[in-house]
Amino acid sequence: MAAPVVSSVSPSQGPASGGTTVLVTGSGFTGALAVRFGVKNATSFTVDSSTQITAVAPSGTGAVNVTATTSQGTSSQQVTFTYVTAPTLTGLTPSQGPSTGGTTVTLTGTNLTGATAVSFGGTPATSFTVNSATQITAVTPPNAPGAAPVTVTTPSGTSNALTFTYVAAPSVTGLTPSQGPSTGGTTVTLTGTNLTGATAVSFGGTPATSFTVNSATQITAVTPPNAPGAAPVTVTTPSGTSNPNVPQAYFYYAARPALTAVVPPSGSTAGGTAVTLTGSDLLNATAVRFDGAAALSFTVDSATQITAVTPPHSAGIAPVTVTTPGGTSGPLCYVYLAPPTLSSLAPDHGPANSVTVVTLTGTNLATATDVQFGTASASFTVVSPTQITAVTPTGSAGPVAVRVTTPAGPSSPVTYTRIAAPVI
Repeated sequence: MAAPVVSSVSPSQGPASGGTTVLVTGSGFTGALAVRFGVKNATSFTVDSSTQITAVAPSGTGAVNVTATTSQGTSSQQVTFTYVTAPTLTGLTPSQGPSTGGTTVTLTGTNLTGATAVSFGGTPATSFTVNSATQITAVTPPNAPGAAPVTVTTPSGTSNALTFTYVAAPSVTGLTPSQGPSTGGTTVTLTGTNLTGATAVSFGGTPATSFTVNSATQITAVTPPNAPGAAPVTVTTPSGTSNPNVPQAYFYYAARPALTAVVPPSGSTAGGTAVTLTGSDLLNATAVRFDGAAALSFTVDSATQITAVTPPHSAGIAPVTVTTPGGTSGPLCYVYLAPPTLSSLAPDHGPANSVTVVTLTGTNLATATDVQFGTASASFTVVSPTQITAVTPTGSAGPVAVRVTTPAGPSSPVTYTRIAAPVI
């Protein structure tokens, strides 16, 4: 009988540490006494048939000839098994990414040619490309947040592990304040989770004017200008972008309020006048001011109307403004008037049953709206801030109180006496 013949081995390479299961094919294998890889005996072998042996490669280096020995001799064919060095990893870039996966990672190392698998925490990479013997580009699969060992497998074995850290995507759970002017410039505190390493904060798709990461749960950001309305606020980190569809992560941009009228346009220096302000974008007003002094009270009736009570103020013009989250309106003028006074009447008496033209003298009479003799209003003419002429209404004989009323209120009274006509 002839010596055995070895025609092929599969696989034809394996790690230098040995342990590769190799199928040796050929003929004349019945009763095989030995299988050698170079000068080393196989760790173990099984004769499957006269044409096949299953052998476990011992440790070794380089390319070695595989032979089979029977009682008829040893095979002489040159059939090579090559020992290759196991891959090693020396670096990952980047070394972290979102738990949702999808991060493109560059792995560097040695002996990466022929890689058959790249694993992140035991899960195969979504895809990978062997760029060279020293570099692989892989896309991370989804994984739970935390550290995941990364390995590369080639026919020569599996590499050492390097750590890739899966981080949870950021979330925004609250904004303080949650509204501000459409001109921007509001400092907003964002609260949430996994905010460390934030690379962007966005208001309605527009980058924040500036932002500071205070902690893993807090960021301070300055709003950019934006059109009036609700804007979703998002935070982006290396692990992804927060969900923009969370109700508590909306910032409301308010238009600047505007005033068009103040009615009445004047009132007493003592304050207490009820004033109606009309304009636009008055909802959510936080202040109504008269020359910087807060209104005694105010009520927002609608987006176009506020009712306010004037505070005390010295006589003169006072700018009126309304403040909302959208900013402060331009001013309108409200005039504070000193109350009128009366010092004399000339004449101070007249017939009860006929009219008399009376000259009233005093101060702050220019804006008079009424002159009353008792409870009866007289016709009158404002001559100057200190003088009014009035026509007395007829009435019963006797003294009556005369008052002048202006937007600042009524004067103190002076007395006019009606004299009864003589009886014949």
